[in-house]
Amino acid sequence: MDYTYLDHAATTPVRSEVQKVLADTMSQTFGNASSIHSSGQDAKRILEESRERVASCIGAATDELIFTSGGTESDNFAIGGTAYALKDKGNHIITTAIEHHAVLNCCKAIEEEGFEVSYVPVDSECLVDPARIAEAIRPETILITVMAANNETGAVQPIAEIGAIAGANGAVLHTDAVQAVGKIPVNVEDLGVDLLSISGHKIYGPKGIGALYVRKGTSLRPLLYGGHHESSLRPGTENVPGIAAFAKAVELAVEELTESEKSLRSLKEKLASGISERIQAVHRNGSKEKSLPNILSISFEGVDGESLLLNLDLLGFAVSTGSACTSGATDPSHVLLAMGLSPQLAQSSIRFSFGRDNTEVHVDRLLEVLPDTVTRLRELSAIRLRD
Repeated sequence: MDYTYLDHAATTPVRSEVQKVLADTMSQTFGNASSIHSSGQDAKRILEESRERVASCIGAATDELIFTSGGTESDNFAIGGTAYALKDKGNHIITTAIEHHAVLNCCKAIEEEGFEVSYVPVDSECLVDPARIAEAIRPETILITVMAANNETGAVQPIAEIGAIAGANGAVLHTDAVQAVGKIPVNVEDLGVDLLSISGHKIYGPKGIGALYVRKGTSLRPLLYGGHHESSLRPGTENVPGIAAFAKAVELAVEELTESEKSLRSLKEKLASGISERIQAVHRNGSKEKSLPNILSISFEGVDGESLLLNLDLLGFAVSTGSACTSGATDPSHVLLAMGLSPQLAQSSIRFSFGRDNTEVHVDRLLEVLPDTVTRLRELSAIRLRD
């Protein structure tokens, strides 16, 4: 049985060009980038070349990029590092109700340290109104953190507008751009952000590597302590092979962005149209126009989302009920609830997320089995309710 992977928002396969860079660097340039001998300096050269390449892809200066272990660390570093660095200036942080748990749980943790956090709501299309951000600002507001694009619905947030508001009020702006980089154009100057998180495994790079953009002059306190690595902000021997592979993945994603954006959006809309034509009582979650090209969230009334996921898996399709970081949780998606969906409808949702290897054939095959699967699960659900 052919297996079709439609969960690229959770993670992506490492593409062959990136694998080669990873393998070559691991075998040929294994030195410690802090060592002063030739082997160490070869590693240092690759480290700094990779930093320059990643930074240029997002419009940043080379010395504004810090390598991390991925999106979660970058988010925690941005929020916690800013909060503790600026605590003498204020203790108020603004975020939204739909952020990734790497942001939300970090915010909850620092609330226990005496910081105050405002959680701004979103509308029914999963979009935050910049005016609501402006209304939440106080004299003691030090940080605003809003994701660039939602990982469950794909809704693209108005970061540039929020950036103007943050700048006018002297607040630092962080955006979690883990889902956005490589899918839509991302430029730190255009967005007006001070901090921006990236992750490698969302763009066909290896897991365990990412970066945090830190605008010059932005105050940031380290969360880890050790050596002088990464401008003395993030200690620990750098993962040079992972960083080199990450740089290659970012470059390829940005180079191919225009073509891939068009292709992915075409596949997404083909599936959305096919579902609406073949299956009744379905709801599309999130904005259609202001959305990533690859993520489609659909609620199927009367169907348990996890049951549908498992049935599709048996039929050869990998999909998700939402964020991979909350898989196994029994609670409805906090994102869908924030949009106003009922708990029942939220739990009937499936996220389809396309990648570079998907084709129209995959969509056609999915549409062949999805209607009957939904019908059967609805019938089973009706029988259980009667019993």
